Amino acid sequence: MPFIIIGLGIAALLVLIIRFKIPAFIALIIVAIGVGLAQGMSADEVLKSLQSGTGGTLGYLALVLGFGAMLGGILAETGAAQQITQRLVSAFGTSRIQWAMVLTGFIVGIPMFYSVGFVMLIPLVFAIAKTSKLPILYLAIPMVAALSVTHGFLPPHPAPTALAVIYGADMTITFLYGLILAVPTIVIAGPILGSTLKSINVQLPENLFELKEVDDQTPSFASSLITALIPVLLMALAAMFKLNLPEGHVILPFISFIGEPVMALLIALLVSIYTLGLRQGKEMSSIADICLKSVKGIAMILLIIGAGGGFKQILIDSGTSDTIINSLQGTDMSPIVLAWLIAATLRIALGSATVAALTAAGIASPLIASTSVSPELLVLATGAGSLTFSQVNDTGFWMFKEYFNLSIWQTFRTWTLMETIVSLIGLAGCLLLSMII
Repeated sequence: MPFIIIGLGIAALLVLIIRFKIPAFIALIIVAIGVGLAQGMSADEVLKSLQSGTGGTLGYLALVLGFGAMLGGILAETGAAQQITQRLVSAFGTSRIQWAMVLTGFIVGIPMFYSVGFVMLIPLVFAIAKTSKLPILYLAIPMVAALSVTHGFLPPHPAPTALAVIYGADMTITFLYGLILAVPTIVIAGPILGSTLKSINVQLPENLFELKEVDDQTPSFASSLITALIPVLLMALAAMFKLNLPEGHVILPFISFIGEPVMALLIALLVSIYTLGLRQGKEMSSIADICLKSVKGIAMILLIIGAGGGFKQILIDSGTSDTIINSLQGTDMSPIVLAWLIAATLRIALGSATVAALTAAGIASPLIASTSVSPELLVLATGAGSLTFSQVNDTGFWMFKEYFNLSIWQTFRTWTLMETIVSLIGLAGCLLLSMII
């Protein structure tokens, strides 16, 4: 019976979002309440579970996503991101331009939400295509692949950060494993795939984008790059120390403290306020305005993540999680494959990677208690599954199609293929890591 209820709940979620166009946050709340009541919980118990799950998830994530959004806003508005991209492209030259695009997408993608990074880097892609006479998809796919991987695999992005909270995974270890998977994934889904797409002829729009010129008011390349990479460096450093130092080592508490995403992002944000703002002659009031504008953009993402946490808590409190655990005992399917498969199925049906990942995590989280699987690998497997086969119900699909003036078939052949390669390599990498960890 619990599986029937979950199935009906997911079906209802699909109908509410796809057929009736109800916002994902509201749809998740409605389905969570319905599943709880159908499982025999009282109305009071349902509300308490919903509140505790939502609050427990957002209590940590609100800080991470808030600081991340502010840092990304400052990088974009001060021209620091533009400085990084133009200098990298200039340094690599035409012969290695794809690798410049990969690094650009990766560095810009770490502190920024996918859609923000995509829109911000589009002018650069078009400018390089016009001046170098190289096919635009040859340049775009490596950049977009890097953005997609950081979005799906690496905290402090919303989905992987939320998944780490739901699964109880160590955030810095998740980040380190994500970096290990990111390298081969980006190489294959980026430069290698991009090199096969030179034959696709795209008509470049005339005067659609204008690059912001780097001038005396733009922060230096060194300041921009170091500031953007502070969260990466601190989180990677903490993960390496955790893996290599014995438990109880005197330096571990301090390293773990500064390497936690909240602190790493706060430190980077404070540094950016000075190096990219005050030192460049900006008033503190204008920097505050940038931060306020940036935070407004993540309101709905926070609500969706909170609703996903509430749904997970209702599955636990209603006893559905125990039923899932009992039914999976004795099965030969890897928990990593199962988590990926649930997320992939929901991604194809719903379109939204974030909603697919959070819903899948609510269903798959009982696997943590019943198996020896690494929660960090479950985070990555779920994130990978949530990226698979992006198609017409995904806004990312249409963004890519329209910006690059592609046909539906060309978008499937480029964007959808790239996302699916990222997803499958992510799954394969998780399975390989599970044999070692």
